[in-house]
Amino acid sequence: MKRNKLTIGVTGLNATDNPGPGLPVIRALKESSSFDVRIIGLAYESLEPGIYLHEFVDKTYHIPYPTAGTQTLMSRLEYIHEIEKLDVIIPNFDAELYSFIKLEGQLLKMGIHTFLPTMEQFEERHKYNLNKFGKKYKIDVPHSKTIMSPDEINSLGGEFQYPLVVKGKYYDASIAYTPEQAKVYFNQISAKWGLPIIIQEFVTGLEFNVTGLGDGKGNMMAAVPMRKQFITDKGKAWAGISISSEPLLEITRRFIDSTHWRGGFELEMIKTDDNIYYLLEINPRIPAWIYLAVGCGQNIPEALVNLAMGKEVKPYTRYDSGKMFIRYSFDQIVDINEFEKISTLGEL
Repeated sequence: MKRNKLTIGVTGLNATDNPGPGLPVIRALKESSSFDVRIIGLAYESLEPGIYLHEFVDKTYHIPYPTAGTQTLMSRLEYIHEIEKLDVIIPNFDAELYSFIKLEGQLLKMGIHTFLPTMEQFEERHKYNLNKFGKKYKIDVPHSKTIMSPDEINSLGGEFQYPLVVKGKYYDASIAYTPEQAKVYFNQISAKWGLPIIIQEFVTGLEFNVTGLGDGKGNMMAAVPMRKQFITDKGKAWAGISISSEPLLEITRRFIDSTHWRGGFELEMIKTDDNIYYLLEINPRIPAWIYLAVGCGQNIPEALVNLAMGKEVKPYTRYDSGKMFIRYSFDQIVDINEFEKISTLGEL
């Protein structure tokens, strides 16, 4: 039976020690049993390795940084669509989602489908709203507070104990053991990601993540929990193992049912010694370890694309526990002419 061929734009082609989800998403799409795929890479920088992995990415275009504004992005996407006739775009960075969510209606009129959280869902789960989120949906979260100035750190003593966690609004988190250290992290993270900065209670325990997919109607279409086995100095999982955990799945069901979450997501959880599960963050997109879910029997990127295209999708009801992912790096040899072409023309 001949399968439809879809042209799908994917961001997040970077692969540093904090890798983007783009390449594992592409691997999952290429293993789809319901469609064939042509992959269009959407890159922000010329040194994103995915640009040069031609067995995964058929063609790549530069797109403007989110700070350039939605209309600049829209103009670039119109140009790309005119050439490539995109069917679906899967954005994979938190910082770019605001623009893509705002442009969702315009993109659909052009024939480009997405499957993203609503703006309300996106805003509600922000780290600086996590306290309110936890109270509203009856999910345990560590106490947190947003601050706008390093001077506010001096007055945290009555509310927080050290160590505490200093977080950026999009990315980065560092554990501070003194007020002086907290101020250093405030300046470093705010310079990179802007304000506000989130101060969060430091909770110790075992770290877990859950990736999943909501259909926007309160139904859990997929969910795979994993335990981090090896963590980088940026706090990112470099190895992990899928686990059977009804408490984590129940929290995930409650999250999707209560919020009617639409699209992919990742819940970052920690289990304390007294068996309390705390929600640390909600990432509103597919995580970089998504290929573990594929290996466990749930091809979440494939299901997301089918939902975006309006196809009927049956929820995944099982997955394999005891499957591991172990991340590695390798040196990709490329011709300088390719780097020059993407750098000067914005296409490769």
